[in-house]
Amino acid sequence: GKLSAQMRMAIAYGLARSYSGLIFVDGNGKDDVSAVHDFAAKLDEGYDHVQGSRYLPGGHHENTPLIRHLAVNLLHAPLISFAAGYRYTDTTNGFRGYSAKLLRDPRVAPLRDVFSGYELHYYLAIRSARLGFRLTEIPVTRVYPPGQVPSKIKSWRGYREVLNTLFSAARHKYDPLS
Repeated sequence: GKLSAQMRMAIAYGLARSYSGLIFVDGNGKDDVSAVHDFAAKLDEGYDHVQGSRYLPGGHHENTPLIRHLAVNLLHAPLISFAAGYRYTDTTNGFRGYSAKLLRDPRVAPLRDVFSGYELHYYLAIRSARLGFRLTEIPVTRVYPPGQVPSKIKSWRGYREVLNTLFSAARHKYDPLS
């Protein structure tokens, strides 16, 4: 499965074993995983959604493709922030932490089949803020290797899929039916 399906499996596994929270990081080698301790500390402090950001003071990024840099700063982060009612700086960064409290909340319901691609990342950023959960961003480092970008989004079709998902999330299409 794609990212959201994989996240759902990890969430189900962690919740079934009474984990107090989960920390996710992309497995493509771009992220400095030494920040995992900072995510755990924020979850221990009572935050429910901890978002990594290369754009915060103390964050760092290298070789970020220009189209991605522009898309995050001019479209993705502003649209997610508007839909969430909370200002995010790096909404495509996969380094994130979530509390079990957030993930167990029936108003969130992250284990639904509607989440298969990139929906769950975007949805959780929006939904957690809209429901009043404690949120924070922390600085992280993301370094793209020179040359070929390690990504599953490689074509205009892939970018179109991401945009469609982004607009659907911003319109609250993934919210559970009340």
